[in-house]
Amino acid sequence: MRRTYLIAAIIALVLGLWLLSGQLRQPAGEVPASLADQRTQGDLARADQTPAAVRASTIHATARTARVSVRGRTENKRTVALRAETSGRLVNRPVDRGDRVDTGDLLCELAMDDREARLDEAKALLHQAEVDYRGARQLGERGLQAETALAAAQARLATARAGVARAELDYQRREIRAPFPGLIDDLHAEVGDLLQAGNTCATLVDLHPMLLVGRVPERRVNDLSPGIAVQGRLLDGTEVSGTLRFVSSRADPATRTYAIEVEVPNADFQLRSGITTDIQIPVAEVQAHKVAPGLLTLDDDGQMGLRIVTNEDRVAFAPVQVIDDDPDGQVWVTGLPPVSRLITVGQELVVPGERVRVVSNERSDERSHAAEILPGHDA
Repeated sequence: MRRTYLIAAIIALVLGLWLLSGQLRQPAGEVPASLADQRTQGDLARADQTPAAVRASTIHATARTARVSVRGRTENKRTVALRAETSGRLVNRPVDRGDRVDTGDLLCELAMDDREARLDEAKALLHQAEVDYRGARQLGERGLQAETALAAAQARLATARAGVARAELDYQRREIRAPFPGLIDDLHAEVGDLLQAGNTCATLVDLHPMLLVGRVPERRVNDLSPGIAVQGRLLDGTEVSGTLRFVSSRADPATRTYAIEVEVPNADFQLRSGITTDIQIPVAEVQAHKVAPGLLTLDDDGQMGLRIVTNEDRVAFAPVQVIDDDPDGQVWVTGLPPVSRLITVGQELVVPGERVRVVSNERSDERSHAAEILPGHDA
């Protein structure tokens, strides 16, 4: 048994010394590199010995208008439900759904009933109160009428005047008229219906001017200010232009975005409310480059950019920001040097810091050799 313990102890001591020898060889304070770092360092060392061949194109910056793109919609300026302010039977409705009306046009008319008679009665009572007041005042001036009687006559006169005003107002309220030019969007009563005070007769929408509404992210809201000329493209391709009239000062708590409104002329009522619209708001003049979107890539931190060749023939990653789309399918970006050598073929085979050899700057070569494996890399 003692011999077995001795052998086990010797084996354990040998293993411990072997493991300790690796730690002793490790310099103090030096952290071993990860496998990914070791591989990258090895690739760069080999690349410096045999530079990879890439194709690059020299691109120049062009003055371009930076825009804030907002996905929004059209929205009519206001919608009003026209309600009856008095009770009565609907006897006339000269408009129909979809009709255009101007300010003051008659929309709904209630029956006269006894309104005219009550107005005549109120006027007669007013006349009597005026005569009584004049008589009481004359008697008071002669000292034949008490002051309290004069005050009572004056009160009856005021009551009679209020009665006439109420009767005239009720007489006028039997007609519901358009408060502004617009379009009849909906009707809620037919001739013969009995309307109570507060019942809706018709819905009127104001389509001129039309609004383009949307929401901008908090990182772009400080670039906007009222008065900027704005362009919009509706879902059917219609182009509209207007003026930014409102930028909210309060963010939506859920989305952290800010509401905006663009005012667009619509005198002919051709624009409809609720149509999806691409809103383009110009904010600044910048120097930008036009590139193919397929060349955009991400770095290890998830930042979008492009790989370019420096003056020392080394690969560099340049973070960029897309500011606009081009009709030919390419995009405009900012963030590159004014004159840049953009890697167009082979960018996926090289890493930042690697030394490369540019074999061609001709764009025509890219099409014929895009599928080839470039020299300097194994298949």
